[in-house]
Amino acid sequence: MKIGVLGAGSWGTALAMVLADKGFEVKIWSIIPEQLREINEARTNRMYLKEVTLPQGIIAVNSLEETIKEADYIVMSVPSSAVREVARNLKPLLDENVILVNTAKGIEPGSLKRLSEVILEEIPGIENRLVVLSGPSHAEEVAIKMPTAVVAASASEEASEKVQDLFMNEYFRIYINSDVIGVEIGAALKNVIALATGISDGLGFGDNTKAAIITRGMAEIVRMGMAMGAQPLTFAGLSGIGDLVVTATSMHSRNRRAGIAIGKGENIEEIKKKMGMVIEGVRTAEAIVELNKKYNVDTPITNHVYKIIFENEDPRETVYELMKRDKKREIE
Repeated sequence: MKIGVLGAGSWGTALAMVLADKGFEVKIWSIIPEQLREINEARTNRMYLKEVTLPQGIIAVNSLEETIKEADYIVMSVPSSAVREVARNLKPLLDENVILVNTAKGIEPGSLKRLSEVILEEIPGIENRLVVLSGPSHAEEVAIKMPTAVVAASASEEASEKVQDLFMNEYFRIYINSDVIGVEIGAALKNVIALATGISDGLGFGDNTKAAIITRGMAEIVRMGMAMGAQPLTFAGLSGIGDLVVTATSMHSRNRRAGIAIGKGENIEEIKKKMGMVIEGVRTAEAIVELNKKYNVDTPITNHVYKIIFENEDPRETVYELMKRDKKREIE
């Protein structure tokens, strides 16, 4: 079995390790010469995964065509902002039987499309060979074989089951789900709520505040998901509450760490430079504000995260503004 992994960041590398551990031949794509040399010669990728030695079955290459040559599966693990371009470049190279697994999480600003929609727009006809892999899964923990469970979602149950078989082992468990919309919405919006919990932590608020943000943030995710056609039960699963909890509470989470820095008064551009990695919640917040207008969905936490980042709204005042809103029923 041959696998091509597009993207040598933390998640792409961790997934390549899972696949190589199962004995598959894995090529991982990078365009950074220093990273290519490090992976192939030192068997490490320290910028993204410190203190981890990569299996011998992983080979890093700088050619997209070479990465996917004769591949049975292609795992797309690039930032959400790169999904459209990579999908466009993939189209003329794809074998008609290959299964494409997308692991990126987000909503494309401007088009307001989910990432599977972006891929299908660039590669028409691949719907039954496109699988979304999502769930509560820090790359740092998967890379050291901590037990993890995620979900594979596709319009094709057969494709989902193939991906389930591909990845599943004693420390990485896969469930399947046919609700692609719900899985993608849960995966994207939780990053914005994780920014909010981080901001709360940065301001010095406690567990009560964090629990309120997570719970009411989940309500926003469900409302938006249902408006877009998702099944509500999906949000009680791994790509919903599971992914939200892990992203909103862990220091592995870039979105939470960015939120903490914002709460402490740092500028978002400075935070991006310091982290050196994509903070997906920032990009998604822009898209969700526009989706609110399209679907007329109430997402007050997301709206205020947007205002804090892009309109310099005071974070501490924001919290109290949220607390002073009109009275509501919890279940509506």
